[in-house]
Amino acid sequence: MTPHLFQPLTLRGTTARNRAWLAPMCQYSSTDGFVDDWHLVHLASRAVGGFGLVMSEATAVVPEGRITPHDAGLWTDEHVEPWARVVRAVQGAGALAGVQLAHAGRKASTHRPWSPARGSVDPADGGWATVAPSSVPFDGLAVPHELSASDVSAMVDAFAAAAVRADRAGFDVAEIHAAHGYLLHQFLSPLSNHRTDAYGGTAGNRARFLREVVTAVRDAWPDHKPLLVRLSATDWVEGGLTVEDTAAVAADLALLGADLVDVSSGGNVLADIPVGPGYQVPLAHRVREVSGLPVSAVGMVLDGPQAEQVLRDGGVDAVMVGRAALRDPYWVLRAAHELGLPAPVGVPAPVGVHGDADGGGPLWPAQYLRGTWG
Repeated sequence: MTPHLFQPLTLRGTTARNRAWLAPMCQYSSTDGFVDDWHLVHLASRAVGGFGLVMSEATAVVPEGRITPHDAGLWTDEHVEPWARVVRAVQGAGALAGVQLAHAGRKASTHRPWSPARGSVDPADGGWATVAPSSVPFDGLAVPHELSASDVSAMVDAFAAAAVRADRAGFDVAEIHAAHGYLLHQFLSPLSNHRTDAYGGTAGNRARFLREVVTAVRDAWPDHKPLLVRLSATDWVEGGLTVEDTAAVAADLALLGADLVDVSSGGNVLADIPVGPGYQVPLAHRVREVSGLPVSAVGMVLDGPQAEQVLRDGGVDAVMVGRAALRDPYWVLRAAHELGLPAPVGVPAPVGVHGDADGGGPLWPAQYLRGTWG
């Protein structure tokens, strides 16, 4: 029987060839939001390596939404064709291409991780003033400007406009980034949202912005294409978001047209997180149980047998692989070998890869068959 990891997954009218998906990981290598050859090689090589869905990094819907001045964007029509070039390469290797639409909020305008500088980038050095639900800074960063209700409405429009551009670029899947302490997560969490208007106070009010973004993006995004939402299930500190809060939000999103919740955690405040292999899987289980939506799990999914067990347990529909895929672009092909699947042989598919006739199973590039194990 085909392992769970290599069974196709269909959301709406779109099918991923397997359930091993590349997690969105920022490269901090764009100029003015434009992607280039680095992004093409980085993402296309993971598609060649067998991932069923290849997610872009966090892609800013407005310039001020970038985590660093070097982040990718989709805030202008000029960004479409460079992304389309990347999308064609990913799809040409047999994977679905996904875009993660994002705004960093109070965690924007920071230095790249490998920069010797830390904290917020000064406007004189290419940085900008940041925004948030409330004027509460993230630890070590500049105090953000509190968004007005009209600012929030404009931000909803920016997410929808970026989704239209993503469709024009040919992306198969869109994901709204509402995790890791970025703007939408900041609204959700009582630790960063101190508002007293319609976007603050109660849990329902704090989730209003996210509901409006999901509704607007779903309206702008083609009906046959899936819409994912990445959520941090818990803030990992007392008084912050809990998995039960997040599960309730996910249940609301299911009614608005979201198709899968990409369950992560943390990032909004400094916290002591019990990191270990599969540490976020139970959170994904709970979100799925309450919301009824399919979920993906992410966080130290290290190898094929572990990923297969996570899926076999029945509470997760796909796994997102992050840092392990930075170490090994061919993580999925290695997982197939670890799970005892032989490399398929026969006539190459039109996209130039070998795979099962139903679109599932491991996909070995025809050019690489001499490198298969066994």
